[in-house]
Amino acid sequence: MSAHAATIDHHHDHSTTTGIPNKKLFMWAFLASDCMFFGALISTHVIYRLHPTPEGADPLKLFSIELTSFSTFILLMSSLLMALAVGASQKGKVGSTRKMLLGTIFFGLIFLGCQVYEFTHFVHLGLTLKSDMFGATFYTLTGTHGVHVAIGVLWLVLMYIRTFKPVDASKAWITRAVVQFSAFAVAVVSIMFVMLAVTHAGAEHGYSLSSVVHALQHDAITAGATTAFAISTALLFALGRSTWAVDFGEANAIDVEGMGLYWHFVDIVWIVIFTVVYLLEYL
Repeated sequence: MSAHAATIDHHHDHSTTTGIPNKKLFMWAFLASDCMFFGALISTHVIYRLHPTPEGADPLKLFSIELTSFSTFILLMSSLLMALAVGASQKGKVGSTRKMLLGTIFFGLIFLGCQVYEFTHFVHLGLTLKSDMFGATFYTLTGTHGVHVAIGVLWLVLMYIRTFKPVDASKAWITRAVVQFSAFAVAVVSIMFVMLAVTHAGAEHGYSLSSVVHALQHDAITAGATTAFAISTALLFALGRSTWAVDFGEANAIDVEGMGLYWHFVDIVWIVIFTVVYLLEYL
């Protein structure tokens, strides 16, 4: 660690008039506007729930509180890993930062997988954007939050790849970064496809392990997606074993912290959504 890096103040920037780093100030301003946006969506959902349309869907017959509680727990644990990633980056621990970012990505993808399963299940039961007002407000609110989580995961992936930027500019880092990003994309798309295939097979043949495996044995596309996931995961593991000196340290902690603010905000919004949209239905 250089002497300059050791004097970095991660909470105050004396070169700005506010004393707050400009990147952090910009993120707080963005989150304030996003807070009002989600406030409008949540308020709209609550208003229409207080005045439901005739013959609307019964949420108690649709919701699986166990699944939603599990995905909520996963998202909360991702916030813990994100906080650890911020702490590691402020200490210049690149290896720990990478691990915590990967953990946050993994948990974020689990949450998105649960949401994809939930949406698919609800559509199968007849709840769509056009079915009634509940469907319109529910999908708009939770879908918008899901998009925010997906953007956060994409940001995390890009930050993870950024930690491999070498000090030596002559190294072919851009090519490596493109390969890493492509491997991430293939892994995510393929595992989501497999999850949807398993869900569809379980709905048709029952959710026992034997019936799902039997149904998928004859699906060449699912087998191909599983193979693609395995290959892309192996490639990511191989690319992650870099030993060269990297241009990433304490000076980049402000970027990780800004990303952390966004991720924590998304988690807090979900706590409100979980309470208002799901838990209040059981009162």
